Parts: sequence; C-alpha cells; structure tokens
Amino acid sequence: MINSILKKYIEDNILPLYKRNDLGHNLEHIKYVIDRSLKFAREISNDISYDMIYAIAAYHDIGYCVDPQNHEKVSAYLLSSDKRLKQFFNRHEIKIMVDAICDHRASLKSEPKNIYGRILSSADRNTSVKVMLKRIYAYEVKNSPNKSLDKIIEDARQHVINKFGKNGYAVRKMYFNDFSYKKFLCSVELLVTDANKFREKFIEVNNIASGQSLNIKYYNFL
Repeated sequence: MINSILKKYIEDNILPLYKRNDLGHNLEHIKYVIDRSLKFAREISNDISYDMIYAIAAYHDIGYCVDPQNHEKVSAYLLSSDKRLKQFFNRHEIKIMVDAICDHRASLKSEPKNIYGRILSSADRNTSVKVMLKRIYAYEVKNSPNKSLDKIIEDARQHVINKFGKNGYAVRKMYFNDFSYKKFLCSVELLVTDANKFREKFIEVNNIASGQSLNIKYYNFL
C-alpha cells in the first residue's frame, strides 16, 4: 500500500524529530493522524495516493517546535524542501501536499483546497476528552506558569466551548462521517455545560492534587 522505501525514510529520519514537540504535537499524535488519514482515504472511491497521504500526515506538525503559531507553514516548507521526497513525488504532487498541510488547522477560516487537505484536517481532529484536557493543561503549564489554577480551568472550559461547542470552529472541519468524533462532541457538550463537572474532570484527568498551585515543573515531560 505504501512505498516501503518512503516509509522507512520517514520512520528513520522524520518521525524521530517529533520528540522536540510538545504533548499535543508529539509522535503519538502523529501516529494517530497517520492511522486516521489512511482510514478516511480508504472511504474515498477516487484515485488517492496512499504514499501522499502517509507523507502529508507524517510531516504536518514537524514545524511546531520552530514556530507554534505558524507551524503549518513551517511544516509545509520543510516538506517541500526535503530533496529526498523528490525521489517519490513529482512537483505537482508536492504542491498538493504543501497545500494540504497549510490548510489543516481547525482555526483557519478557509476550507482545504484539495481532498488531501480535507483528509488531513479530519484526521487531525481529537476524539478523546482525556487527551484534550491533558493537552490544554500541558500547554498552560508551559506558557502561563503564573496563572491560577481556577483561571486555567475556566479558560480551558471557554476554549473547549469555542473550539468544540455547537458553533465551534473545529466542528466544521470534519469532512467525513466519523462516529468517534460525533461521540466526542457529545461528551464535550455534556461536560462544558456544567462548570463544576468540568473542573472535577480537569483535575481528575491531570492528577492535580488538592490545593496544588500551577508549577512549570509539574509536567516534567514537556
């Protein structure tokens, strides 16, 4: 299905680079997106290149450690600059992959330019409440070490509402009939409507001890 030489090159030279990224964009996340991308690709009757699907998913967050706010552009640039990929793809295919990576973020207002972008965007959607809450807390620990725990939890709840609520910007970035994502959105809706319930779940998932203050040393895996 996937060119074995391409797969080995990416496994040996690209995937190990994800150890530089944070919890939300690490190797575990990339493998999750690769698996889901291939799953969605199999649902399409069109002539889809599984080599392109694999490469797009493997590279899509590689630039996060360089510039988190513009990581889709950095990741796309790194893919287009990888001379080794020219052994597997022509210029037109590389342009399609670049566009797919540039278009994958849920917060972008524009729609993906091609089917590969729609596959990646859909595959990149989280389907686990536990993973979502861990990613949010890890981000806050790293970027807002002086913020109170109460503030972190309420900001997290508002962020989840804005992203995954009924009118959330990530809801419309799903282009496949994905039962896992629908189930996730239902769980999120029930959770965010009750601030106390959200707080309890947030504390439970992140193993926050009673009375614990936010400390950047707490999540030593960052």
